[in-house]
Parts: sequence; C-alpha cells; structure tokens
Amino acid sequence: MPDDLSAALQQRHAGRLGAVEAMTKSLAAARSEACSHAWVRDFFDSALLHARQCDELQAAGLPLAPLAGLAISIKDLFDVAGQPTTAASASLTDAGPAAQDGAAVARLRAAGAALVGHTNMTEFAFSGLGINAHHGTPLNPVTRPLDGLERIPGGSSSGAAVSVATGAAWAALGSDTGGSIRIPAAFQGLVGFKSTAALTPRDGSIPLSTSLDTVCAITRSVRDAVLIHEILAARRVAIVPRPLRAWRLALVTEPLLLDSMDATVSLAFQRSLQVLRQQGAQIEEISLPCLQGLAALQAQGGLVAAEAWAWHRHRMQELIPMYDSRVSTRIQRGAAISAADYIDLQALRRDWIADMQSDLTGFDAVISPTVPVVAPELAPLEASLDAYMATNGLVLRNPAVVNMLDGCAISLPCQQPGELPVGLMLWSTAHQDDRLLSLALQIEAALAAGVQ
Repeated sequence: MPDDLSAALQQRHAGRLGAVEAMTKSLAAARSEACSHAWVRDFFDSALLHARQCDELQAAGLPLAPLAGLAISIKDLFDVAGQPTTAASASLTDAGPAAQDGAAVARLRAAGAALVGHTNMTEFAFSGLGINAHHGTPLNPVTRPLDGLERIPGGSSSGAAVSVATGAAWAALGSDTGGSIRIPAAFQGLVGFKSTAALTPRDGSIPLSTSLDTVCAITRSVRDAVLIHEILAARRVAIVPRPLRAWRLALVTEPLLLDSMDATVSLAFQRSLQVLRQQGAQIEEISLPCLQGLAALQAQGGLVAAEAWAWHRHRMQELIPMYDSRVSTRIQRGAAISAADYIDLQALRRDWIADMQSDLTGFDAVISPTVPVVAPELAPLEASLDAYMATNGLVLRNPAVVNMLDGCAISLPCQQPGELPVGLMLWSTAHQDDRLLSLALQIEAALAAGVQ
C-alpha cells in the first residue's frame, strides 16, 4: 500500500488502486487489536459501500472526487448525519442522531471521503493524555512494538491518531485547543497541523473553548496536511518555493519551551537542529521574555475553564456523576472566573499576542520540541491523580503557547528508525499557514535526508 494519502490518490487516478481494495485493508486495520478502544462508533459498512460506489463511478469513466473514496476518521466531537455526537462521554449517551453533517465533515464528504467512524478521545477534549474512563484508552500502537510497554496515545485526539498510525484511516479529522492534534501526532510519529483557528469552520461540533478551538487533522505527511487543510479551509495553499537556507528560524532559549526534556527527546531535537543547520537552515537563538506572561493567562484555568464551564454548567447540575472526575474538576474551575475576570483575560491575551508578534518579527517560524517527553506509560497516570495532572500540564506546555497566540503550528516526526516517536514543532503567528506549510515541506525532506 502507498505510504500516504497523496501517494494513494496518485495510484487511484492511475487506476492502480481501487477504493474497495484500499478500504478492505483500512477496515482490516480498524478491526485489529492495535485499534482496540480507538472507536466510539464505527461506520464500516457505509464506508465500504461508498468505496464500492466510487469504483463504479471510476469504471464508468467519471472523474474521481479529491479524496476518491479513501478512509477518513472523524473525532467524536463532530456531527455526522444520522449518528449521535457524544464527545466520548457517558453523559451524552442519550444524544440523538445529528440532522446533518458538521461543516468540516460536510467538506470532507463533499470531497469524496469515506467516513469510517467516530474516534475515541479524552472526554470533551479536556486533556492532552488521551485517557478515557468510559470507552477505554487506546494504547499507543507505534511505541508498543518498540519496547513492549503500554504507553498513552496522546490526546485529546487519541483514537484519531491511532486510526492513522495503524492504517485504519489515511487522515483523521480532529480538534486542537491546547495541542490535541499535535500531541498525539508527536507521540505516534505522525504529522499534526494546527491551522490558524479562523480558517476552518467549527459549526456542528461540541466546543471546549470557543476562543482556542481549532478544527484540523492528523496525517502521515506534510503534503497530506496541505491536501486536507485545503479541503477543510476551502482554500488553496500557496506554496512558497524557497530553499531551506532562505528561511529564518527562531530557537527560543526560555526554559518554558526547553526544560524537562527527557533523554530521547533531547537527543532527537539536538540532532534535528544539527541536520537542519548542516543543510543550510538559519537557526538563531533568541530570548522571548513575554512567554512569562502565559502564567497570568492560565491562572484559575484561564479561557478554557471559563468557556468550558459556560457550556457545561447547566448539564453538570444533574449529570456530573457521569463525567470523568479528572475532567469535571477542571471544568468546574471556570465557575470561579467572573465575567469581569473573563473580560480582563481576553484583553490580556490581545496585548500578549501583540507583544509576541512584535518580538517574532523577521522570523519565518519558531522551532521547538512539540512535547518534552516521549509517550508516558499508561498505568501510572491511571493510578495517580497527581501524576495525571502533572503529566497533562507538561505535555500541553509547548503546544498550548500557539493556541494562546492564535497562531499556526505543525508537528513533524524527527526520530530515527527504532527510536520512540518524537515531535519537532514549527510555529508562527496567525495567518502564516502557507509559509509554515512551505517550510515544513522543506524540513520534512531535510530530516528524511539526514536519517542515517
């Protein structure tokens, strides 16, 4: 089978890969042990039917749709017509079927995607670990063959990443509020692109934070990230044809982004910097002291807690016993944030964004580890609330900066074969998406060339 969606589409158009052939292999992976707990509900039968119809249309000489009947998974935050949307929560098990597709789902379906199922996630998308108390936690399918340990998949888009890593889907629709696309991508050796939030529609999805949520996807390559973003954003990406030496990257020396790296991440990150420098990338160390302002923005749970509480407060009066307490406790922090506090937070954020934009002027992107550690083991995080909260804060630390910035970011795998997955994050300010994707294509190629 092809390595990524773009290669599969090339084979589809050349007549060398049928939709049913591809779907049969995707569904075999989706039903495998590696995908245990990856699905809240599956659409396997309808996906196979759609693939069959695509093959019939192609045989009749009709043009293929952009996604040509290939498997795409949908995070259980997004409405799929005829299916309930439950955010992987027991408190929504009585939800009725959606009357219509959410906006992002509708764009994927119109592009010919075969929707294979609603993927599992952290309940209501409120954690970067991917642990779910109601549907079980999918184990990391990439790390287990390497060391035999049961490690977390990353979240909140846990099942989304598992579906792509196992071959059950060519790409996965998800959301990113503080790293929920990039964290599982980093932990599973995938590509996670968080676009500027305003570029993709949120209609027809369950919100976590209306200020920070971004609709985006996990893919197997940067060119796939470009392809899916173009569909979700209904826009063409203008690739900037510049060699790697023509890009100026900032390496922020503040401890906030570089502290607490484990040995595997540190080795992969430093090696990646060396490879990129050897291939001509301009990487300049800078100080970014305004990062210290994040503490004030995140006090009391920040915008996420306030906006999550606004959505959940009435439901929690009766249904709180049906919530995972690790999620409900964090949502309830928003009850202590007054309207005045919330207004102040929004103003403080606007000022902080302006300061960050000023300090990053002249740089094409910032480069940092996506997450400072490899995927942790699952059992200790299930056993200890303190370990859960500390680890959750650590894995969210770097990616959440970009959401607060209202920026764009992409996580690329940078480990060598046989090593646990590590993510390299490139990020920038709002509406620099095309430049960032152009740079990511260059860096992906440079890292591949640097693998020994």
